[in-house]
Amino acid sequence: MRFRDLSGKEIVDVRSGSRLGVLGQTDLEIDERTGQIKSFVIPNYKWFGMKKEGESNQRIYWKDIKKVGEDMIIIEKNNPTS
Repeated sequence: MRFRDLSGKEIVDVRSGSRLGVLGQTDLEIDERTGQIKSFVIPNYKWFGMKKEGESNQRIYWKDIKKVGEDMIIIEKNNPTS
């Protein structure tokens, strides 16, 4: 699968049912040794690209991805720090 195939898909947490963002709005964290994707970093934005005060970026680890569908990526975060 290519990154462009993932771009534009919504990221949804299966446990909470919440929409976490759209992959096109994320950064990738890549392991420099292996070249593998470690996580997606989703910025917490509100209107006009301004960051919400008091909220940090959300990190979605590759290991938490359960299913990549046609329109969305389903994740299951194991704990608040994963």
